[in-house]
Amino acid sequence: MATIAGLYALTPDLLDTDELVTRVAAAIAGGAAAVQYRNKIASPPLRRAQALVLRDLCAAQGITFIVNDDVNLAYAVDADGVHLGRDDAPLIRARQRLGSTAIIGASCYDSLERAAAAVASGADYVAFGSFFPSMVKPDATRVEASLLTAAKARWNVSTVAIGGITPATAPALIAAGADALAVVTALFDAPDVAAAAKAFRDAFDATIPAARRRAGMA
Repeated sequence: MATIAGLYALTPDLLDTDELVTRVAAAIAGGAAAVQYRNKIASPPLRRAQALVLRDLCAAQGITFIVNDDVNLAYAVDADGVHLGRDDAPLIRARQRLGSTAIIGASCYDSLERAAAAVASGADYVAFGSFFPSMVKPDATRVEASLLTAAKARWNVSTVAIGGITPATAPALIAAGADALAVVTALFDAPDVAAAAKAFRDAFDATIPAARRRAGMA
């Protein structure tokens, strides 16, 4: 079973905690299966406060809650896990801090070699991207969907796609092997966050059975 699967909602940079909670609650209502708290502009006290509120919201809804980058914050708020980039704490150290049941993901960008190292260190999921131009990371390296297929063939961990993904582009990535789609802009900048989340959820519902039929599994 995938540790992270479906719509993986990555929070926008918002200082207004009430607005952040409102948008995340709408994403969950629309079908987000996991939430990653990511805020690059908040002060450490605000990040802790926001993370605590979102953890409680996700726990009440039975939604996986992940903290971006910060192992100590993930530990402090009792998050379900942490997501690590190339400049963050080593995965093995994060595992020691958070324990065996924590969900730990790793950004692998365009590199199967980086993914191999992450899996060897105990990653629960590997994330690749950017698949499309990203407003959040405009300078990110672009990658092809075939990378997802290659990763799924090599490792039995969840594969996450990130970078400029919309409901229109989601099916091709899901069909290529993405267990989850990590989304910021197309979700939280949408005029109706819940409707946007539902559009992503519908993409999974429509694409995964079709992919199984093509593989002769349905």
